[in-house]
Amino acid sequence: MRKLMLAASALALMSGAALATEVHGVVAKFNPAVRVITLTNGESYTIPRDVAIPPQLAAGKRVAIDEHDNGAKIDSVLVGSAT
Repeated sequence: MRKLMLAASALALMSGAALATEVHGVVAKFNPAVRVITLTNGESYTIPRDVAIPPQLAAGKRVAIDEHDNGAKIDSVLVGSAT
């Protein structure tokens, strides 16, 4: 029984990790008033108030957006170099 519980716990932890994704792109525009990042591919992401937005975020910058549950929750925004 103990082995079954350990296996179930391990599976549950791995399942949560599988739902996390990282979106990469180039910022087409950023609206700080409503915290919306629009990428050059047309996808838009609304960043929750509890997630920090790097001050260097601007059009033309590369970003990585960490999201969970098919985009239902955004965990972080990272900015890379300009294109």
